[in-house]
Amino acid sequence: MPPSDLTSRFILESDPYASEIVFPLPSYWWSRPYEYQWCSAFAEAEDIVLDAACGISHPFKFYLAQHCKQAHACDWDPQILSFTNIVEAVRADFGDAAAEQVDTQFRSNLQLQQASLAELPYRDRLFDKIFCISVMEHLSPSDALLAMHEFHRTLKDDGAVVITLDYPTVNLAYFQLIMSLSGFEFVGAVDTTIPENVLHTEQWGGLSCFRALLKKAITR
Repeated sequence: MPPSDLTSRFILESDPYASEIVFPLPSYWWSRPYEYQWCSAFAEAEDIVLDAACGISHPFKFYLAQHCKQAHACDWDPQILSFTNIVEAVRADFGDAAAEQVDTQFRSNLQLQQASLAELPYRDRLFDKIFCISVMEHLSPSDALLAMHEFHRTLKDDGAVVITLDYPTVNLAYFQLIMSLSGFEFVGAVDTTIPENVLHTEQWGGLSCFRALLKKAITR
């Protein structure tokens, strides 16, 4: 069941976090335990879902395969097409036990594609949920806009995009502009103020993490 707080806002140090998603998460991951905890609450049993720019070893796509009707994952890295490479990447990043778990549990229930988010290889209105976790900061402005258009095209009319992004690498006014141009609006309230207990890292010049829940805008 989705969380009661659907507000698009900065993630706080006091928010719930997951120390394990499929397998234990590294202690040095500053934001993913919080992002995964929030995103996982939107993965429902009857959903067809996409983990957009999923990464090779990152575990959220495996979580979706465990909890959703049909799980798709895509990444620009060609290694995503080799399950052997995925298993070895998991082994390098998370250890032998995690690699064995992935190798034995997820070969048949996860649909993988190599793809740019600017040109997704999926039919129109396929997905109930699209998850995009800490990706927008890695896209050029033109590709970010194209990606949002592709999310709109491939999302069901009553679906949702669950997205997180690094601030200030992604300017929030810019993000709101491209989501509006792509036909999205926020689900529920939005709060762009930065509270004192915001989740923060001094790495990469200082970052905080913003979460957003989007739906297709109603056309009048």
